[in-house]
Amino acid sequence: MQKVFLRNNLFSKKALTISNILNNIKQGNQRTFNVILKQNIKNFSSSATNIMELDEITDIGTKNLKLKYPEKKKKMNMFQAINNALDIAMEKDPNSYLFGEDVKFGGVFRCSMGLNQKYGDDRVFNTPLSEQGIVAFGIGIATLGATAIAEIQFADYIFPAYDQIVNEAAKYRYRSGNEFDCGKLTIRTPYGAVGHGGHYHSQSPESLFSHVPGLLVVFPRSPIQAKGLLLSSIRRNDPVIFMEPKRLYRKAEEEVPEEDYEIELMKGEIVEEGVIIFN
Repeated sequence: MQKVFLRNNLFSKKALTISNILNNIKQGNQRTFNVILKQNIKNFSSSATNIMELDEITDIGTKNLKLKYPEKKKKMNMFQAINNALDIAMEKDPNSYLFGEDVKFGGVFRCSMGLNQKYGDDRVFNTPLSEQGIVAFGIGIATLGATAIAEIQFADYIFPAYDQIVNEAAKYRYRSGNEFDCGKLTIRTPYGAVGHGGHYHSQSPESLFSHVPGLLVVFPRSPIQAKGLLLSSIRRNDPVIFMEPKRLYRKAEEEVPEEDYEIELMKGEIVEEGVIIFN
């Protein structure tokens, strides 16, 4: 089961349920749905929150995945699934490198835990405290054919590297007339608020990158998705920013396939078919 969240400070947590919405949609009752919505907007109280937690809905899990061994699964939360994906990527590709602030020791959120011991200092290593330098180094080794996996410790720290990402990584292929690229560059970074981060540890800068041609921005919503999407991102011959929702690192938990699998990028996923609910 998966929680669904709507961000809107006009709603209280119990104001609206998915069942109400779905019942009205299935009955074709657009007017009733709009009435429910307007009443809840009108009657919000001082207990209103920035995130409204709705009823749980069934997650599709591995339904759309092509697996060789679907029965082989292991319970993982999101940070464990990311760690597993990094491990698989580095095991399969000896020309891959993982680097960033405190990455050698497992990272702030433990996503790279155990990888330095397994792959050594030459492939998993700490960098100076310079986001611009981290990304520039990643661009450099990616242009030479390496698989670069750079970690920006918090998304809030990414701004010093903005020029490198937008004007160098994203435009490298275009400016060379497709003769060169910085293909296998993945920039991982945790984003979003967790309730106690302050303004330097709680930002969500994804919109600043999602409008940049030549750059892919990827968001996982669950452990299964995180593993498959990260492996696809690392292996794609384009620069990718992989945004990891730190709120879900330890909250989301699923039976994740142990094998190597990818989830296709640039393709939408239909969780449940429906109709347009807003004019």
